Amino acid sequence: MCTSRPGWHSMSLREGLYKKDSKVAKIEIPLRDVLELDEANLTVRVEPLVTMGQLSRYLRSKGYCLQVTPELDDLTAGGLVNGFGVETSSHKYGLIQHTCTRFEVVLANGDAVTCTETDRPELFSAIPWSHGTLGFLVSVDFKIIPCKSYVKMTYIPCHTQEECVDVFERESRDLTNDFVEAIVYTKEEGVVMKATLVDEVNKSQVNPIGYFWKPWFYKYVQTFLSSGESATEYIPLTHYFHRHTRPLFWEMEEIIPSGNALWFRCLLGWLGPPHVKLLKKTQTETIRRLYEQHHVIQDMLIPMGALADAINTFHDEIEVYPLWLCPMALLPSGDSGFMKPVVQDGQVVERMFVDVGAYGVPMVSNFEARGTLRRLESFVRRVKGYQALYADCFMSRDEFREMFDHTAYDTLRTSYGAVDAFPEIYDKISRAARR
Repeated sequence: MCTSRPGWHSMSLREGLYKKDSKVAKIEIPLRDVLELDEANLTVRVEPLVTMGQLSRYLRSKGYCLQVTPELDDLTAGGLVNGFGVETSSHKYGLIQHTCTRFEVVLANGDAVTCTETDRPELFSAIPWSHGTLGFLVSVDFKIIPCKSYVKMTYIPCHTQEECVDVFERESRDLTNDFVEAIVYTKEEGVVMKATLVDEVNKSQVNPIGYFWKPWFYKYVQTFLSSGESATEYIPLTHYFHRHTRPLFWEMEEIIPSGNALWFRCLLGWLGPPHVKLLKKTQTETIRRLYEQHHVIQDMLIPMGALADAINTFHDEIEVYPLWLCPMALLPSGDSGFMKPVVQDGQVVERMFVDVGAYGVPMVSNFEARGTLRRLESFVRRVKGYQALYADCFMSRDEFREMFDHTAYDTLRTSYGAVDAFPEIYDKISRAARR
């Protein structure tokens, strides 16, 4: 079984071939409502097809926001829980799975069960990253926090790799920062950004970056490299949450090369950005093959101590810039699931990871999608990192199981009768299973 949601609705560039298998029952689950706001316990209950745009607007109207608010509006609660969700507050709160307090799941036998850290804790830990292979997720409770009107943003330009890595690590481990990220523009240069939630601002320093006539965020951030000086300003919270939405990080430059030109922004900027599912629905076979052969979209989750090695490896293998760096903590509440902190001699030595996001056209002359990405995957396994599974995954089944701990998952698949009812994760996310 699987849901009947069309493959082109997902945020992955590929569509699962299992959706086209006539032997797989497609179950319609039209659940797209916000169900309950619990202000006493600071949680919100939503159905799986609620989008981040929908939820963010609802919570902002009530004076709240999620602890982790992923960037793109079309991302769904179910997709983020069953898959992967990270944002610039993840150094404090972990991945979006770490902000969940309750799941409601329909099992293979039709039973609807709830699970929390104390009630069916093994199932609660295994649902994240399971891609709907243990049951159908029908509701989720997220932790929320009172929000403020602005973020106070500081831009720190760095002109050597060592400086960039050191500043990024320092700010990521400083939990007084509400948000931390970096954009790396070359092997040596990048801008680290830290931000805190505030209500009181200097009006002369407010920059509403989200308006359609404003420069694309990553282009604006790049200007701080030439100035060479750190700078601070205030950004409306909603604008901050969606700072990468208009340029789809930096992918829009390939689709509309003149999209950041002043004349385009002023005359036509209000038309964008296109929805990812529209781009997928209208994609021809020729364009799909061109993207497959000459384009990379990957998020690799790297232990903080291996960040410099990761930047160098990404440079040597694909040379895609900018790179997005987003810190994320693997909190103890998720240790019994698929992802583990770095352990040496039986002791946890690192919980802070970095999402290294590469989105664009490789500039190396020897890029070959399968071979190159397999080398990147091998590097990530070697440093005890993880791959975001919305992206192309060329690992073998054994390599995939080496990266992700399946111990609890395999036991639960058997005990909950999922083996004959749902595909295994690998059979949904591997490159061979996607078109």
